[in-house]
Amino acid sequence: MDAVSAQWRWNHNLHYHPLILGAVPQGCRRSLDVGCGEGMLARELRQVVPYVTGIDRDAASIELARRQDEDIEFILGDFLTHPFEAASFDLIASIAVLHHMDATVALERMRHLLAPGGTLAIVGLARNRYPADLPFAVAGAVGHRIHRLSKPCWEDSAPRLWPPPDSFAQTRRLARRLLPGVRYRRLLLFRYSLVWTKPGYAC
Repeated sequence: MDAVSAQWRWNHNLHYHPLILGAVPQGCRRSLDVGCGEGMLARELRQVVPYVTGIDRDAASIELARRQDEDIEFILGDFLTHPFEAASFDLIASIAVLHHMDATVALERMRHLLAPGGTLAIVGLARNRYPADLPFAVAGAVGHRIHRLSKPCWEDSAPRLWPPPDSFAQTRRLARRLLPGVRYRRLLLFRYSLVWTKPGYAC
C-alpha cells in the first residue's frame, strides 16, 4: 500500500487516528501500538515518535505491516504475554482492540508497561445497553451516513469480535477504577476513548 492509497482510506477506526496522535506526550521516545494490524497507526506514530513497536496476533496482518515499513518493529505475538520490559513505553495506543481481550488484564498490563509520565490512549468499542445508549446509537448512525456521502468505507482484513463483551457503562467504571483520573469520552461513531497519564515523571 502506498501513501496515496492510505490517504484515501476511511472507516470508523481510521477516523480517530488524529485523537491518538493528539495524545502523544511531549518528548515521547518509545510508543507501542497494541493490535497494530497492518500498521497504519504505527506508521503515523513513526512520523512523530523515534521508536515505534506494533504487536498483533494475526500473522497475515503482521506480514503485511512488515512489508510496508522496515523502520518499525512489528511483533507477531500476544500483547498480554510478550516479554516487554516494565515501564518501557512513553505512549501505549490501541484502536478497536480492548474488547478482544480481558479488559481488566489488558488495562493492568498497559499500566505496567507505561513509563511514569507516559500516556495511554485507547479508542474502543463497547456494547449498547438500551434505552440509555439509544441517543448515542442514533447520533452514530446519522454521523456515519454523513461521512459516507463523501468517503468510501474501507474494510480491513483484521479478525472481528461482535458484540463486544462489555457495555459502555461497564468500560467507563472499569477504566475509572484502574486508571484514576482517566479521561473517558463517548465518541460519535460508536466508539469511546480513554486517555490517561501515568503518575510520575519521565526520566
